[in-house]
This record gives sequence, C-alpha cells and structure tokens, in this order.
Amino acid sequence: MNEEITLLAAAADPAATENIGWVQTIVLSIVQGLTEFLPISSSGHLRIVSELFWGADAGASFTAVVQLGTEAAVLVFFAKEIWQIITGWFAGVFNKERRGFEYRMGWMIIVATIPVVILGVLGKDLIREALRNMWITASVLILFSLVFILAEKMGKKERDYDQLTMKDAIIMGLAQCLALIPGVSRSGGTISAGLFLGLKREVATKFSFLLAIPAVLGSGLYSLPDAFAPSSGQAASGLQLTVGTLVAFVVGYISIAWLMKFVANHSFSWFAAYRIPAGLLVMLLLALGMLNP
Repeated sequence: MNEEITLLAAAADPAATENIGWVQTIVLSIVQGLTEFLPISSSGHLRIVSELFWGADAGASFTAVVQLGTEAAVLVFFAKEIWQIITGWFAGVFNKERRGFEYRMGWMIIVATIPVVILGVLGKDLIREALRNMWITASVLILFSLVFILAEKMGKKERDYDQLTMKDAIIMGLAQCLALIPGVSRSGGTISAGLFLGLKREVATKFSFLLAIPAVLGSGLYSLPDAFAPSSGQAASGLQLTVGTLVAFVVGYISIAWLMKFVANHSFSWFAAYRIPAGLLVMLLLALGMLNP
C-alpha cells in the first residue's frame, strides 16, 4: 500500500521526476551534435545511449531543447544563405518586382514546415511516449536504411540548388514528418526524398538543413518548459540544458562541415551500412534483456 502511495505521489509531483546527471548531459549532447546531421537518427541514438548506459530515457523534451544547439550551428554555417532568403522573402512580400529565387525559397521552407508542425502538435503525447519504444527505434533503423539504398540507386542526382521547386519542398516537408519517429532521421528522410526527386546530394543535404530550421527551433522552444518538469523522461536544470546546447552547437558545426564535404563524393548507402548492424545490435540487447524497451 505504501509503495502505491509513493508511486501516485511521484506521478502527481513533477519534482519527483528523476533528474538527469551531468555526465549523461554531456555525453548525450555530444551524441546529439554528432548524429543530428548524419542520416542515422539523433533521437534514436539519444534514446539508445541513454537507455544503454543509464537505464533511463532522457525524454523527448530534453532532446528537443538540446537540438537548439545543433540548429544554431546550421544558422552559423549557412548564415549567408539564410540572410539572403530572409531579406529576399521580405523584399518580395512588399515588391512584386523583387520576387526572385530567395523569395520563392522562403515560401518553400514555410509551406514545407506546415505538415511537421501540425503532426508534432497533434501527436505530442504519442511522440513523447509510445513512439519512443526501443523495438520501434531498432526496427526503423534497419528498415529505413533500405530507403537510403533505393534513393541512391534510383535518384538521378542531376538537379541543382536553383532548380528547387515548391513541389520538391512539399514532398521533402512530408518526408520530414517521418523524423518524429526515433530511428528514421530528419536528414535521412528529407535527403532521401530529395534524391528520389533527382536532386544532387549536396543540394538535397543543404535544403534538408535549411528546411529543418523552423521545425527544430519551434520544437525546442515549445518543449523548453516541459524539459524542467517533464511528463515523461528525466528533468534537467537550466544550467544543464544551457551547457548541453553549447556542446551540441560546437560538435554539430564540425559535423555539418564534414558531411557537406562527404556527400560531394560519397554515397548515402555508407550510412545504411552502419544503421543496419546498429539496429540488429539493439534488437539483440533487447531480446537478451540488457535493454529496456
């Protein structure tokens, strides 16, 4: 009876939520920075690493907030392009004669962001709880790897950045919704869609990063209050979230620079070669009871 009372009190009192530790904060922030832009799923890796080494899920809110660091890295790395899009969009809004490519790009990013915003808000509880099951993460790591391979084989990889259209943006925006499932990978979903559409790897990768900015920034800011007193997962202090975000920024910037050079001459199938064994290993650990689903 006393145990039941304790459990009920813990559920009712946010302060009773388990707190995340400093070592876990730093390690997960490094993992976030390394995996956010590589098509191997940052949310899936955060879920796996947290469960494997600490036996607990840091939670979707912690993940969303630390992602602000990696998105800040995108803002810095692509500062010139982002500034051109913002100024070009505003100029085109007030002057029809100035509606060039940057104006259209602004609208492409806005329209393509709408699907993930709607699904993110409507499916908030599902995303933070049911979809974080480790069996789902492991399965998706394996199955979505096949999409990478098909995209590389079927995509013509001929179209340049200035050939992007609203149709491309909408399709890649819909693909971004798959990233709500840990294990899919935001960049993996959008880049694969871009390859299927005939975009060059560098073009699909660049637009994938730009497209992620509104969604990830919005998700991080929206999840900020819940990160301190989460309904599920672990609670983090303001200092931990700040340090974690800074670590993710530094590591994320390095990851972007590396990936942009890598995709110019290498296939995304290399990432599938990592994802499949990783997914199988997680399944094995789950089957042996060494990981909790």
